[in-house]
Amino acid sequence: MRFSDLEGAAVGVWGAGREVRSFAAQLRRRLPGARIAVAAFDAPPSAAEVEAVGADARVAVGEEAVEALARCDAIVRSPGVSIHRPDLTELRGRGIPVATATGLWLAEQGGRGVVGITGTKGKSTTAALAHHLATAAGRDAALAGNIGVPALDLLDRKPPELVLLELSSYQIADLEQGPETAVIVNLHPEHLDWHRSEAAYREEKLRIFKLPGVRTAVVNARMPELLDAAAGVERLVTYGEPGGWDCDEAGVRRADELAIPAADLPLPGPHNALDLCAALAALEVAGIEPPLPQAVAGFASLPHRLQPCGERDGATWVDDSISTTPESTLAALEAFPERDVVLLAGGQDRGQDYGCLGAALARRGAAVVGMPTTGERAVAAAREAGVPPERAPVAADLTAAVELARGIAAPGSVILLSPAAPSYDRFRNFEERGERFRELMRAP
Repeated sequence: MRFSDLEGAAVGVWGAGREVRSFAAQLRRRLPGARIAVAAFDAPPSAAEVEAVGADARVAVGEEAVEALARCDAIVRSPGVSIHRPDLTELRGRGIPVATATGLWLAEQGGRGVVGITGTKGKSTTAALAHHLATAAGRDAALAGNIGVPALDLLDRKPPELVLLELSSYQIADLEQGPETAVIVNLHPEHLDWHRSEAAYREEKLRIFKLPGVRTAVVNARMPELLDAAAGVERLVTYGEPGGWDCDEAGVRRADELAIPAADLPLPGPHNALDLCAALAALEVAGIEPPLPQAVAGFASLPHRLQPCGERDGATWVDDSISTTPESTLAALEAFPERDVVLLAGGQDRGQDYGCLGAALARRGAAVVGMPTTGERAVAAAREAGVPPERAPVAADLTAAVELARGIAAPGSVILLSPAAPSYDRFRNFEERGERFRELMRAP
């Protein structure tokens, strides 16, 4: 289903997130014969949410939503609305097409000139790096999707030469059209509440390689599962192995020649260097060769992604609130190989296994402060692996965790918020958690 197919249609929207707000605005401007007939919500919406989708739409909440949406010609869902919900499955069973605004835009484009970038962690950084490098090469590139502008907002500008489109598993799960180039940077268990199982998450993430229009797959060669999933794509480009874009202690290499020395890398940590390799490989597919190493100059950490907060009490404070899995927190620890680290970990319980994280903390002599709800498990894993109890306390909340971290950190340490869990048990999102961490750092 394309965006233009909705002319004359009665459309239902579910939710009023960033994508749906963009969709509603574009529908009013570009398809005068279409209208949003129903706006469905899981809880009573605010006045601002109703205004965003259109005051003329019928508002349906909870159980009313299915019957109200069933009278629509199509449904556009916010990405956060899971395709596995029984009510959405019922609507699909009645023959009503369901899509996201990003899916409508991709279908309209036929995927041409689009690099779709996904992965459990690192997709935003990879997309932002690719955009920065393409711009440094003097090319007309747009950054859209989960980062940058909503995809449908690209209709307001001259078509760019290249679109770097960050895609989440929530969007990929029901895409009908793929990007011309599909990039997956890694794959670890995540979002199991939305996908209902780890197997479904992996399947719905990897289906990007099977979508119509995907001609090239750019894959992290260090993850064999990704190589296997991309085997049927017309062209396979790998990175993270000798002969292609790769990284080691010396920096980033191309065909074994050093292209960016380690001192010039814009972000700390081997995982960020590998994401830079992914960005460079994707641009190479598009025929773009940025001038290196100078092209990386000026690129800064994205908010809440290993973002330096400053120095306080002799310690370096780093906000990595985006890290919601043990794997991403392990990568964050690797960004500071020569520093003593005091880790703040814990958040919403999604059944995380902290065994490997605890072992890594013990191996490098790091400290950890546990925060609700999963922090007790992270601390228990660290103590079991050999971290002394005085360097592995449990705090009642983030405020208390920061105070404990101050007491543990020696001069020259890194106080690292990298929770290895989502934030929704205590905060609206990871951004709010990161901002609160910064406030506490600055507090007297």
